[in-house]
Order: sequence, then C-alpha cells, then structure tokens
Amino acid sequence: MEIKRRDFLRSSLAGLGGVSLASRAAHADDAPVKKEPKNPFSTDPVARVKLTPAVETSRLGFGTGMAGHNRSAQLTRMDHDKAIKLLRHAYDNGVRFFDCADLYGTHQIVVEALADKPRESYTLSSKLWPHPGGIPEKDRPSADVVIKRFLQELKTDYLDLVQVHCMMKPDWKDDGIKRYCDELEKLKEEGLIRAHGISVHHHGAIKTAAEDPWVDAIHIRLNGTGARMDGSFEDNVAFSQLAQDNGKGIICMKLIGEGTIRDKDERKKSIEKVVRTGVVDVYIVGFEEEWQVDELIENVGAALKAMEAER
Repeated sequence: MEIKRRDFLRSSLAGLGGVSLASRAAHADDAPVKKEPKNPFSTDPVARVKLTPAVETSRLGFGTGMAGHNRSAQLTRMDHDKAIKLLRHAYDNGVRFFDCADLYGTHQIVVEALADKPRESYTLSSKLWPHPGGIPEKDRPSADVVIKRFLQELKTDYLDLVQVHCMMKPDWKDDGIKRYCDELEKLKEEGLIRAHGISVHHHGAIKTAAEDPWVDAIHIRLNGTGARMDGSFEDNVAFSQLAQDNGKGIICMKLIGEGTIRDKDERKKSIEKVVRTGVVDVYIVGFEEEWQVDELIENVGAALKAMEAER
C-alpha cells in the first residue's frame, strides 16, 4: 500500500510542473528520503493522533462552523437542546476535536455541551478573523486581546490550537497577517495556546504555509468530488504532503463538500479517496444530525480497514 501511495503522490507532484518546490520531488534523483509518518497506522477511526508536537487529539473532529458568518452558524441556529445533544453524541462516540471560530459564534454552546467533561479529554481549536466584515465589530484588535476573550468564552486556561482564519492567496502574510503571527507566537510562549497556524481557502496558500516555519497546523479543503474546494485534488494533496514532510499538522475540512455530496455512496467514496492519500491528520465535518456522526465514523473506519487488508 505504501508503494501505491508514494506513486500517487509522485504523480500528483509532477503535475504541478516547475511552479513549486514540491514538483522537484517528482523525480527520484531529487526526492528526499521519505520521513516516517508521525502517527502509526491504526484502523480505529477515532484513534488518538498527533496533530502537532504539542497537540494530540482524535482523528475525527466536529466542525462547528457550517454556514458560519457574523457569529452565527447552523449549530447556533438549530434547536438549542438538539445542538447540545449532538455535540455530546459526538464526544461520547470518540470525537474529541472541536473546531470553533470567532466567525461562527459557537464558543458558548461548545463549552456548555462539554461542561462536565475533563478539559484534558478534548481539544479546543478556534480562529481569529482578521478581515473586514464577517463579525459585528469594525476594529480588529491584537491577538492578545482576542485570544483572552476566547479563553473567557470557552472557560479554559488554554487553547490547543488558534489559527488565522481564511487565507485566500499565496502571499497571505502580506495583508497585515504577520502581526497576528508574531502575537500568537508570544501567546504560545506564554502557554495560553499550544499551537498556531492558518485555515486555507486557496490551494496556493497551502504551499506557502507548508514552507513557513511559523505554521504548526493548516486547515485545508479536500474531498473526492471537488465540491467547495479550489485547485485539483492532486495539487492539494501534493502541497499537503509537502506540509507533512515539513512537520505541519493537516486538518481536512469540506470532506463531504459542506453537505453538498448528497448521495450516501458518493460520501463514502469521497472519504475513502481522501483517507487513502495519508496526508490528513484530522478530519472534520459540520454535523447537523447524530446519524451523520455515526456515518463518518463508519466510513473512515471502513477506508482504514480496506487499507489494512492491502498492507
């Protein structure tokens, strides 16, 4: 299976031409010795995995930002009791990564659902919003101010991961983002956050992040149909592999196209295609119903078991 996967990645990298450093890895003479994966292979869909050296979490995560904007998301708009039950159902079935953001307004409902759970048993990820619009306030204060508010809202002493939200071009640091990077680095040194990075909505930004020493973890968009993502599947996989080789953690969002992959078999195929790349550490989905949690666990588990049978 490893040989097949390596051939796939070399093929993907070669398709990028001379645009990136990744393309040179397509040639055997130039290819670096492949590093051992940071996580041992396991068929458990909710196994504990190392996302970054400082963050260990479940392989599957709950994305709380489906249709998120202006501190509102599907999770906050649905019946409150249903939302709490849904979050707890995910936790009780081994999903321990909870992905939040200032844009979504989901801090309070997540912490309410997890109020009786040991803090060390789950992972809290959030994102600060640096762009105009999107949240009610016009001002964009320092990361120090924003993250301390996050800590109060989530009733915790630390956040496992904080990312700068929605980077949409390769030179994402040029738009005033570097100051947030510097501020988040200081917060990590102070122990208020354990890791930092960016969420990406442009495949070229993945490559920049993959080569940036500051980045610990990257949110990428990846699924088997191309829904709600840009760039080819092969390009996104190749850049993600480059990030992994450089020690970054990869979180996959849009795994089922933000709910647009309606057919059950197509969802299963999409998930298996992504799982087989081996470039993702954590897979997150914006659940609306409990059966969706169960289906994701089943589909990821089936893909892993199929891979195990081929090893």
